[in-house]
Formats: sequence, C-alpha cells, structure tokens
Amino acid sequence: MRVVILGSGTGSNARAILQAQRDGQLGRAEVVQIIADKTEAGILQHGPDFGVPARYLDPAPFKTKLEGAGEDRYIEFIEGLTPDLIVLAGFMRVIKPRFINRFAGKIINLHPSLLPSFPGLDGIGQAWRRGVKISGCTVHYVTAEVDGGPIIDQEPVRIEPDDTLPSFAMKIHAAEHRLLPQVIARLSEACGD
Repeated sequence: MRVVILGSGTGSNARAILQAQRDGQLGRAEVVQIIADKTEAGILQHGPDFGVPARYLDPAPFKTKLEGAGEDRYIEFIEGLTPDLIVLAGFMRVIKPRFINRFAGKIINLHPSLLPSFPGLDGIGQAWRRGVKISGCTVHYVTAEVDGGPIIDQEPVRIEPDDTLPSFAMKIHAAEHRLLPQVIARLSEACGD
C-alpha cells in the first residue's frame, strides 16, 4: 500500500510513521512521499532521515485551505504518486471537496481529541479548558465536513489531577504516535496490496 503524508509542522507524527516502517511495524504500507505546505516545516527533515522523498509543494493562493491553483498542484503531483492512502499528519489546511472526491476513501486525518468532541483548531486546548477528564486522539476518514468523517479508531487519554496543559499535550502526542501507525498498518492489511 503506497502512502503519501501531508504535513505543515514539525512532523512528529510523520516521524512515528517512518520509524514504524523502519521497525517493520507498518504492515504492508510503504511511505513513498512526504509533502509540506510550508518551506520551513520540520516534517521535511524526516524524509531524508528515513530515505523517503520529502518536498515543499506550493499551496497558494490561500493561507488556510487547499483550493484553486494550489489544489490543482497537489492533485496533479499526488496523482502521479498513485497513492493508496493519503495521511494528513498535522496538515493545517482545510481540504476541499474536489481534492476529497479525487481521492475518495483514501484520505485519513489525525485529530487531537476524541471526536466528535472538540473538532477544529486546538482540540487539546479546547478539551483542557472544558475540564474534561478523558480526551485523546482520533483517526478518521476525511470528508467535506471538517473533522466529521467516519471514525477509524481512537485512543483515550486521561487527564490526571497533577497534569498541566503541557503535560496533557505530551500525553496526547504520545497517543497519536502509537495510534496513527497502528491504523495505517491495519488499513494496509485490509487493502491487500
């Protein structure tokens, strides 16, 4: 199963996926490309560390969504990679219906809350401010509704009395680093490629 990872930030989840691949824990999946929408994104450094191509791809003209000429560039480039799965790992843009429809059923996203609770930006902060006792992370299929697609799997994280927002965030990120590679591995076995 050919996997393409899209990201915008440091790429800690991409690194967890690549490490799982190196350790033989990614099932029949193989990451074939990492794409970032920011030239300075840390995610671009992880590809070379693991022998996977990584590149910046211009998302312009919009700052918070993938639409117009940027969407065209992404569709054309990703089509050329013939992916079986596109993983949004900290890709901080709203994906629009044209892109979703072109890769229907092949796009998954990682979100730092137990959806449907706390969708959108800052899921960790939203949960913290609300005072919930259990939050976590979710991997779901991407649909036109932001963070509203079918849930594939979740991992709960308990907020302990001595947690701070930074310690809680670290626990969520650790859960993400476990869950996302596990989901990719399971999907690869179901894919049969």
